[in-house]
Amino acid sequence: YPQNPKTYAIVKQLLAEGNTGELQKYFGSRMEFGTAGLRAAMGAGISHMNDLTIIQTTQGFCRYLEKNFSDLKKRGVVIGFDARAHLSSGGSSKRFARLAANTFISQGVPVYLFSDIIPTPFVPYTVTHLKLCAGIMVTASHNPKQDNGYKVYWENGAQIISPHDKGISQAIEENQEPWPQAWDDKLIDSSLLLHDPYATVNKEYFKDIQKQCFYRNINKETNLKFVHTAVHGVGHKFVQLAFKAFDLSPPFAVPEQKDPDPDFPTVKYPNPEEGKGVLTLSFALAEKDGARIILANDPDADRLAVAEKQESGEWKVFSGNELGALLGWWIFTCWKNNNRDTRAIKDVYMLSSTVSSKILRAIALKEGFHFEETLTGFKWMGNRAKQLMDQGKAVLFAFEEAIGYMCCPAVLDKDGVSAAVITAEMASFLATRNLSLSQQLKAVYDEYGFHITRASYFICHDPKVIQQLFDNLRNFDGKNTYPKSCGRFKVSGIRDLTTGYDSSQPDQKAILPTSKSSQMITFTFANGGVATMRTSGTEPKIKYYSELCAPPGNSDVEQLKKELDELVNALEKHFFQPEKNKLQRKTE
Repeated sequence: YPQNPKTYAIVKQLLAEGNTGELQKYFGSRMEFGTAGLRAAMGAGISHMNDLTIIQTTQGFCRYLEKNFSDLKKRGVVIGFDARAHLSSGGSSKRFARLAANTFISQGVPVYLFSDIIPTPFVPYTVTHLKLCAGIMVTASHNPKQDNGYKVYWENGAQIISPHDKGISQAIEENQEPWPQAWDDKLIDSSLLLHDPYATVNKEYFKDIQKQCFYRNINKETNLKFVHTAVHGVGHKFVQLAFKAFDLSPPFAVPEQKDPDPDFPTVKYPNPEEGKGVLTLSFALAEKDGARIILANDPDADRLAVAEKQESGEWKVFSGNELGALLGWWIFTCWKNNNRDTRAIKDVYMLSSTVSSKILRAIALKEGFHFEETLTGFKWMGNRAKQLMDQGKAVLFAFEEAIGYMCCPAVLDKDGVSAAVITAEMASFLATRNLSLSQQLKAVYDEYGFHITRASYFICHDPKVIQQLFDNLRNFDGKNTYPKSCGRFKVSGIRDLTTGYDSSQPDQKAILPTSKSSQMITFTFANGGVATMRTSGTEPKIKYYSELCAPPGNSDVEQLKKELDELVNALEKHFFQPEKNKLQRKTE
């Protein structure tokens, strides 16, 4: 008797057809459990997300936690899920979350399982708030609709970092045989170990984010109108509640996209980072209702894109770096207005990842607080923020260019719900000064120096080509030599976080942790430009990030943009060599 008739039928069909190629794809290799947990398509076989692989993963995770926490059975874990579902294999986020809960409960571990869909940030929030040992969120964020994922948080409320990924991975290998009753998730409904944190967290989270609400009176009065889209994900209800918590009138919700739909029918990719295509319906609603600002969450509501209607009637979609500059300026300004004691500033920190704009560094230098950069990904910023907070420091804000923002110390991960409502309050405040977000962004750059950024990627499905491309950069003019120039641009510094080399350090060793398993090289240029090339952990992409920083007072923005465009063109031509390497460009 098959436990899952749907995946069983898929495999049976392939066997009947003698389709060894597909069977090899399904059963050839197990999904890799990394620091981001799991992310793969839903379907049959050990290379996909399904009932069996979720049970095996959770059994390994459970054993690993038992080894690390003597009080696991007292404290327990939290599990949340989004609205993803896959008809042909019977997989869904909710089903996976219930199977995971069943695994823990069978071992006597208390489980706080959300009874309904939630934004991803609610899981790290709950870990911290209820002092639990760990958290699991079943989501594939903004990936294509066939995908799902399994994201893991440690007791500190941040995503796991090494060596936990290796430890969990090994424990999964050692616990592949499903335990008795592993499939019988109905058992949890009568268990005394099952708790539902939904009501508590919905109350407490919205209470906690109000600590970032500074202009309640302006919020009550503002006639600024907002449009919000949940892009067929979980965000709608929670952004409405956040606006209410800040005394803002509710945003207009894009009706076609406000309810969860695992098919994401109105968008090609459910990713607001992809720009205007995802926002087409939002623009139409904003024009109809006279709204000037659009707030868009990705499907699990941990990211936020913002667009604003300009004087010209055009819509400007802010990049992650531009919104990072605005939120950094805003959160610091609010802190300064509420902390008259000037000595406190020496304990204030902001963080961003190494591929994000260095605008926070410029603000920190001028204002006197601390700025630190971390490796790419919120797992690094969340863990670093917790370390600093444990030392009594205040971490006001962290961001990365991939439209992720951490605006509240109650969540040590990116949070698109609090970021949306804080952006709305900032916009409402600026409106009382007759300023738009775009005008304020220019004011920030005027004061702290222009930071122009450009990022994109190439798609490459052949790991050998990617390896060759980076090998070529490390042996550019003969063995073990990096490029001295890129077209007309002179290279003044190299940092290679795959090998650990950094030409700017006295001992030539990089300060940030290195990782041999992923490619990442940063070039500094004589003209003040910086460019990083890296591979993606979750997609077949080689990404690049470039920035040109000017000191305050250099106001020739068009010249700076032209210079950066030329630098990017040279980078593509000489370092990527897309024709030779048959790379596929990002398509708008």
